[in-house]
Amino acid sequence: MQTPKLDRPTAVRRGEELDINELSKYLAEALPGSSGHLVVEQFPSGFSNLTYCLKWGGQQWVLRRPPFGAEIKSAHDMSREFRILSGLAKSYGKVPRPQLYCEDPAVLGAPFYLMERVEGVILRGHMPLSEVPEAKSMASIADNFVETLADLHQVDYRAVGLEDLGRPEGYLERQVEGWCGRYQRSRTDDLAEMESVSRWLRDHPPAESSPPRGALIHNDFKYDNLVLDPTQGEEVIAVLDWEMATLGDPLMDLGTTLGYWVDPGDPPGLIDLALSPTTLPGNPSRYEIAQRYAARTGSDLDDLVFFYTFGLFKIGVIVQQIYARYRAGHTRDPRFAALLEGVRLCGRMAAQAVHRGRIDDLF
Repeated sequence: MQTPKLDRPTAVRRGEELDINELSKYLAEALPGSSGHLVVEQFPSGFSNLTYCLKWGGQQWVLRRPPFGAEIKSAHDMSREFRILSGLAKSYGKVPRPQLYCEDPAVLGAPFYLMERVEGVILRGHMPLSEVPEAKSMASIADNFVETLADLHQVDYRAVGLEDLGRPEGYLERQVEGWCGRYQRSRTDDLAEMESVSRWLRDHPPAESSPPRGALIHNDFKYDNLVLDPTQGEEVIAVLDWEMATLGDPLMDLGTTLGYWVDPGDPPGLIDLALSPTTLPGNPSRYEIAQRYAARTGSDLDDLVFFYTFGLFKIGVIVQQIYARYRAGHTRDPRFAALLEGVRLCGRMAAQAVHRGRIDDLF
């Protein structure tokens, strides 16, 4: 593998600054023994919850808080995310250890939490060639990717105190209705394929298994939410961004992962978006990822088109919600200006999967 580059924070984006004075006073009381000048930087990637690096008194933490202007409380519940990390740290292991949770909005204007900083390599779209793994290493990373997702779905969520995190019964139907509703509430433009896919998902749900499939699911499992070992860059040492985790159907989780998994033969516009660096040499195809997951978990893939289509639609809605916040002036992040095309492409891919009845070779 080529020399890996550790994931590093940079300067805080304009409009997303934290009140360092208030934060310093709070941390001085919450973390006795720490002192010195507080330095705050920001991890520049990601489009939802904001993630900062705090350096103070020779220690480093990661701070997570909701985006400015966010109105979707359930999607930015810091206490819930902190609780998930606290539970998983007991047994799953591949999570940053949570440090503290603050619910007082007087400190930073919104609840937030601190967790340990796990240093390692994160694979992102548009990586410089010098940081791209060699094909053999990429293949190993992909194997570990599938293994990490499958292992998560085997976690005994009752044993770690997360049994009331969600309701597996009726999960699929609630998700379809919920995301279709979110799309209508956040839509800014007329996108015919997103509308048609929304109707198809409502009209073609798979039959719920009996008993219903229930697992702890991440709901945003992709390369740039994984931290790889900094020494050789292939083993997954931590899974990040648990804001959408819940209890539900693990095949819905797989569907979202497949939605992010772009193949080299997909439309150039989708490849250019670089949702995840899955087109790099050594990566298996979308369908091969699904097959490997099924082989490890014993899952039935008869309804794979539905789960993939739902995953694409959900990603499109998430992007639409972010774009709507940008259009409303709640964020100045220039990356958000072109997000509508991402919504359009998700709708196009989903509609084509429905039309072709498959998840690969769609064009």
